[in-house]
Amino acid sequence: MPGTTEMMVILLIAVLLFGANKIPKLARSTGEAMGEFQKGREEVEQELEEMRDGPGQPEESTSTSTDTSTERATESEE
Repeated sequence: MPGTTEMMVILLIAVLLFGANKIPKLARSTGEAMGEFQKGREEVEQELEEMRDGPGQPEESTSTSTDTSTERATESEE
């Protein structure tokens, strides 16, 4: 972890590169990007865990298969 002196140098370089007015916008957009990345990572982890759990179907798949069987029954009646 960088010490106080190193953080001051990094901050000074950031101010020189981006200007004092753009740093809050840059920090905000960086925070939003990190939040989106974390959401995506959590979704992927959840999908992997569902795949690892095995043949148990999630609730969404059950409703989809029910809709499909209803459609098939309707088609056969016609």
